[in-house]
Amino acid sequence: MEQAAELRELANSRGVPADMATRARIVLWSGEGRRRKDIAELLGVSLPTVDRWKARYAQRGLAGLEGNRPGRAREQVPVRVRARVIALTRMTPPASTGLSHWSTRELAKHLKRTENVTVSWHYIARIWREENLKPHRNGTFKISKDPAFADKVADVVGLYLAPPGGAVVLSIDEKTQIQALDRTQPVLPVTFAATEKRTHDYVRHGTTNLFAALNVGTGEVIGECKPSRNGKNFLAF
Repeated sequence: MEQAAELRELANSRGVPADMATRARIVLWSGEGRRRKDIAELLGVSLPTVDRWKARYAQRGLAGLEGNRPGRAREQVPVRVRARVIALTRMTPPASTGLSHWSTRELAKHLKRTENVTVSWHYIARIWREENLKPHRNGTFKISKDPAFADKVADVVGLYLAPPGGAVVLSIDEKTQIQALDRTQPVLPVTFAATEKRTHDYVRHGTTNLFAALNVGTGEVIGECKPSRNGKNFLAF
């Protein structure tokens, strides 16, 4: 699916030479199951041309569609440019760009504008695939402010590495955003071509703190409500 998306983008891009777009369509349409004769007629090329670019793509991927200029060897991108692409990819875009993440096209424009380095976005995309770089994706992390955090982690890990005999194991978590609310109007159920709907306003009936425990051995649930959530009430429960 990813290869098909790349070929489709290449075939429909205005910034790609016509011959490059034609080669991308040859491979894309072949992958969709079209006959080579039909592809040749639609694109106005010969049957050997269809076969040649299919084979080139199978051998080298998108790089195989770039072809070579007649009369001289294909110019190789210097190693320092590749290193610069990787370094910039791993940095946050400058504030002047107004970007939160790099795209292949924006990075290519930035290199041309600021460093007078000309590379195609296809080249940058290939480097990202080879180096497994995914600047369009992000994740989250949290650093504890507890000064005794490292010692507590060591204690927890120690329980897994050397659990005491006859110990009782408690697995604890909290469920947030549970409130005693009533909508001002009844909820409208799901119907054909319509989702469930509820009013945005509600009546709040106050808050409480529900402490609940599940005994995984028997299936018994023990529950108790407390006016506040603190260490004293938790230990008492």
